[in-house]
Amino acid sequence: MFNRLKRWRAVATRFDKLQLRYETTVTIAAIDDWVTAIVKAA
Repeated sequence: MFNRLKRWRAVATRFDKLQLRYETTVTIAAIDDWVTAIVKAA
């Protein structure tokens, strides 16, 4: 899972210094990955 999230530069480099923003970025990246997988499966 983490390797797929590394496509997002902000996740791979921990660009955001605030913990809440970083967690939100990881959540958005995971949702994007999940939706992409659903669309590809359909």
